[in-house]
Amino acid sequence: MNSMRNMRHASNIAWVLQWVLNIGLIALAIVLVFFLAKETYTMASLMFSGQKEATAYELLEGIVIYFLYFEFIALITKYFLSGYHFPLRYFIYIGITAIIRLIIVDHSDPMTTLLHAGAILVLVIALFIANTERLKRE
Repeated sequence: MNSMRNMRHASNIAWVLQWVLNIGLIALAIVLVFFLAKETYTMASLMFSGQKEATAYELLEGIVIYFLYFEFIALITKYFLSGYHFPLRYFIYIGITAIIRLIIVDHSDPMTTLLHAGAILVLVIALFIANTERLKRE
């Protein structure tokens, strides 16, 4: 009887925490959509304003940041669509995009750039492994 009561309490605690997590993720998604819109405006103003000459690096960095916001929003969407589960491969995509952004922004040291490229290779290998039939859940 006591173990049944403990299981009910644990289930209630898990339910409450799941709702807290869901509300937090919805709030995060709203913030990310705001930043995505802000980044869209910033990129459009860089490209179309006659005041400031946009460099290719600024535009490329803006595009990569745009994709980072986009990937995080897609991750949150996938979480709700897949029954409260974060797919591993989405985190790997985000990691690859973030490292590419690092390479674009700071590529002054060749050794650091090579290490970042090696990290991307490791993440691509992890993505390949995560997409094998044994590990694929979707």
